[in-house]
Amino acid sequence: LDMDNQTRNFEFILLGLSEQPLQQQVFFGLSFSLYLIGCMGNLLSILAILLDPHLHSPMYFFLSNLSLLDICFASTTIPKMLVNHLCGHSTISSKACLTQMYFFITFGAADSILLSTMAYDRYLAICCPLRYITIMSVLRCALLVAVPWISANLISMVHTILMTRLSFCTNRIPHFFCDLNALIKLSCSNTQVNEMLVLVFGGSVVLIPFVCIMASYTPIAMAVWKVPSAQGKWKAFSTCSSHLCVVALFYGTIIGVYFNPASTHTTQKDIATTVMYTMVTPMLNPFIYSLRNRDLKEALWKLLKGNHLATPL
Repeated sequence: LDMDNQTRNFEFILLGLSEQPLQQQVFFGLSFSLYLIGCMGNLLSILAILLDPHLHSPMYFFLSNLSLLDICFASTTIPKMLVNHLCGHSTISSKACLTQMYFFITFGAADSILLSTMAYDRYLAICCPLRYITIMSVLRCALLVAVPWISANLISMVHTILMTRLSFCTNRIPHFFCDLNALIKLSCSNTQVNEMLVLVFGGSVVLIPFVCIMASYTPIAMAVWKVPSAQGKWKAFSTCSSHLCVVALFYGTIIGVYFNPASTHTTQKDIATTVMYTMVTPMLNPFIYSLRNRDLKEALWKLLKGNHLATPL
């Protein structure tokens, strides 16, 4: 089966999270709930940031872009899985499969790079407060958001083009979406180049941003340690703790799936960890930020009460 020559009539079969009917019902309800909560939470965060002038700052600009990426990231895979369950079929055309894979890689890679941008923003705010406004101009903020989107699209394009050149021994994908590693494992062709680029690009969009995040938080930790009062230390750390929680959730799961050779993966392990960063992490992100950020909590409360246009006394 050659994907490049048979894109018009070739279809894959997505085996989903489970083949047991009862488990399928449970997973459907859980997936639908997580997706709905995640989309609503991220959408409310975006609206609160847009409608509250007090939140028109670089930190919240990056946060609103992270929320948008989380919505797009989850929407790439979960709706298709839910529709397949409701309609009673599990097929996906090769074109739709490649499209899903392309956007999944794009939004995931952009998410990873944006997290390092947010760490850089916190570094400047805490370690260079007097120069922060000057450095983080509107143009620079726009550039720091554009770089993740452009880089992620280029990386995803390379993976997708290489995937079209592979032939497949079977069309049964043991996953709930067209995952890059799952497709590579199904191929009868030589996949050394594909596997090598998974590691190379994985390093560029996972390890490099992760190292940048750690490099940003080292001087932040030293600066916070020098704050004389305990209250001052807590206030400085609280602005970063939400971001650290999200970083731990995202990188902890994604490194385990994509930064190992495909031959070492097991289907159940990959699916379990993939569920964490495709469903759980996008759902938790808005709650992590809102619960640990007083300004965002107040903006969300105003939005829910319907008085976001009211001006403070």
